This record gives sequence, C-alpha cells and structure tokens, in this order.
Amino acid sequence: MDTQLLVIGGGPGGYIAAIRAAQLGIKTTLVEGEYLGGACLNIGCIPSKALIHLAGEFDRARRFAADNALGIRAGEPTLDAARAMRWKDGIVRRLTDGVAALLRRHGAEVINGWAEIVDGKTVDVHAQRPGGMQTRRVTCEHLLLASGSAPAALPSLPFGGRVISSTEALSPASIPQRLVVVGAGYIGLELGVAYRKLGAEVAIVEMLPQVLPAYDAELARPVAASLRRLGISLHLGCTVQGMSEAGDAVRMRDAHGEQQQLPADQVLVAIGRRPRTDGWGLERLQLDMDGRFVRIDAQCRTSMRNVWAIGDLAGEPMLAHRASAQGELVAEVIGGSKRRFEPAAIPAVVFTDPEVVTVGHSPAEAEKAGLDCIHAHFPFAASGRALTLEGGEGFVRVVARRDNHLIVGWQAVGPAVAELAAAFVQSIEMGARLQDIAGTIHAHPTLGEAVQEAAMRALGQALNV
Repeated sequence: MDTQLLVIGGGPGGYIAAIRAAQLGIKTTLVEGEYLGGACLNIGCIPSKALIHLAGEFDRARRFAADNALGIRAGEPTLDAARAMRWKDGIVRRLTDGVAALLRRHGAEVINGWAEIVDGKTVDVHAQRPGGMQTRRVTCEHLLLASGSAPAALPSLPFGGRVISSTEALSPASIPQRLVVVGAGYIGLELGVAYRKLGAEVAIVEMLPQVLPAYDAELARPVAASLRRLGISLHLGCTVQGMSEAGDAVRMRDAHGEQQQLPADQVLVAIGRRPRTDGWGLERLQLDMDGRFVRIDAQCRTSMRNVWAIGDLAGEPMLAHRASAQGELVAEVIGGSKRRFEPAAIPAVVFTDPEVVTVGHSPAEAEKAGLDCIHAHFPFAASGRALTLEGGEGFVRVVARRDNHLIVGWQAVGPAVAELAAAFVQSIEMGARLQDIAGTIHAHPTLGEAVQEAAMRALGQALNV
C-alpha cells in the first residue's frame, strides 16, 4: 500500500501526529506493534498515576484506623490486589479505546504490526495472523519516527526473576514484603512511595548524594523528609553491585566504600529510560545522531529529507506532552504550516508525596545561562489552603529577570502542586512579568494564591509572610 504520511509508533506523539495529519486531509497510516497510546498510556504515566492514587487512598484508610489529628475513626482496611488492578486496567482500556476511536473518526488507518525500515520511503510491517507471520509493505512520502523509549537496564541487575522494571511494577499480582528500588529519580520515587503506602518495606538506592538528582536540592529536601517519615530507607551515594549468591538481597557499596546487603523480595530497577533505536531497521537510514538520540531541527526534521522524529527517540526531556506537541507540529508542517518547535518552557512534574513541579529556569540555571535574576519563595506554611490539606511543607518559587521582571522560571513542592503547572508555563509563554501575576486577583483559599504571593514577595510587596 502507499500513503502520504507513515507514522511508526502509536504513543502520545505518534497518535497525535496521525490524528492531526488526518484532520488536515493528509492520507495517514500509523503502525503500532503493541497497544495504541504507547508506553505512557499503557505502562507509564496513566497506570502509574492510578497506582499512586490507589496507594494514597489505602494509606489514608490505614491512617484513619489509628489515632489521627482529624479525629476520624475507621476499621483496619484490606486490599484486594486483583480487583485494584482490574480498576487500573479498566482506566487504561477506556483511554486506549478512545485513541482508537479518534483515529477511526478522523480517517487515519492503523496497522497492527511491527515496523521494519527498508529505506526512507519503504517500511515492511510484520504481523502475526491466523495463518502465520505475514508481511505488508508500505511506501510513503513522509516517514515519522515515534518509537518511544524503554526502561534502561543495569548490567549488574538484568531484568528477570526478582528484578523488575517499571512495567512489571505497575501490575503487581501481590505486594512484596521487601522492595528495593534502584534509582531515586522520579520513576523510582513515585513507585517506591506507592509500594510503601500499600504496605511494603521499601529501600531506595541512589549513586548520587540526593534524591531527585536532576532537581535542585531545595526542591528535593522536602521530598526526602517525606520519604523518611513514610519509613522508606534511603541509601544515597551508594553503588549497586548485583544480587547476593542466594538471590534474596541486593549487594551494594556505600558512600564509605563498605559492602552491604539489602534483603529484597523484589528489586525495581528505575535508572531511567532509553530511546528505542534497535530492532526495527533504524540504522539503515544512517541518520545523524546526538549520542543515543536521533538529531532533529526546530521542525523535527532529521538529516534525511522527509524523515521526521519526535518524542523520546529525539532527545530530552523524555515527556509525553513534549512528544504530543512535536507530533502536532510535524503534521502541520507537512500540511504547509511554517511552525517551529521552540517552546519557551516545558513543564515537568513528579507525583511523589509531596509533588514537585518545575517550569523554566531555576535560580542556578538562570545564573548559568548568564541571566541576572531575582527569586522569591512563598512557603505553604503560610497558605491556608495548604494547611487544610495537611500540607504545610513546601513552597512556590518564582525566578525573574532583575532588570524588567520578566518571569523565566517557576518551581513548587507541596500538596497537589502538579495542578499549578498550567499557570506556570502559561505565564512564561505569554511573557508575563512579576507585576502581571502580583496584580491578578487569585481566588481564596486556593493553592494558586501562593503563586501570587511569590510574585509579590519578589517585588518586595509581601503581605502574608
């Protein structure tokens, strides 16, 4: 068959590109070997947030079975893990079915099978059919690569047996008594917190000296304190050596060079993700690369004419919303638009307890970029809404240029701060200044007031702190 646009990968970048291209009248075909929605929808963002919510509700119920400040009395809860997983899987099915319906409605053809690149205009799609493996050749004018990413493995802890990736961690048949998490980035912390709230003993091992090593220490500190309150043991500055001879413990070298063992019924390796570049013929295109990523320009073009790449395959940050924005852009450029992918900022959220959100420059990043900036915090200890949510720890921080007060960054750590991400990124995209935020009336009592108060404090006009 022949198509105008062939999309390899049905994740949040690929399916958005296919839908938008079809809306623009471009004959579009999407190839997906597993499930529409990709890793994010099926084994990442959505099921992990469902598991985090489930764990939070179970932990809350357990807290109310004991003495608590709210005065609520309830019985000791139990967890039906099988039913809980059916609830989570039902959410995923509902959303994947919705993606399939959207593609059909807009006229994008979907081929279920595994793509193998022949050249920049030709792809073979292999699929298991009742009569055996069948291959279908597809030719195209434009080829969009949206293969996504997979969990990165450790040579000393290969996946298998007790050693699992985030994929297996999101569908537990039961909750292990002892879980060791290798990696204190956002994936490891989110799942570690969820498993702890579901009753597991959790230990986290990180080779760097702080949790959330990609974030500044001021944001990581309240998260580390919360982890310790939850009873999670942190082993920072430690290097994993492998499993013990008996296979029931993780061997590690601590910050002082001493050997230790952490007993483990399961080991979750969460050291990050790697782009899917192997096993589907990508090397035949001989594209320019940036390390392990495909190099692209500001329109997501690769070094080969009419071959495009988006999402995790095309570099950091490896975030679903970045992939979706790039997919939409590629479809519109193919359709004749002059757009470029040059966002002022891309938000990042960590769904730990407390949550973390960052947009734009931190104070240190602004200084490194050569910007003369001021910054100010508003603590949630002074927020009425945060206190009613039992979340007095944390803060909102704003970073702005000293000369004209143009806002270049926001950070927050605290209860439900993920929902502030939209306000943060919009203010930067719209070119807001501190005076714009400080002069906007924010509803009381809401967490959004902390955004206004941070801007007022940066201007020297703080009223509530």
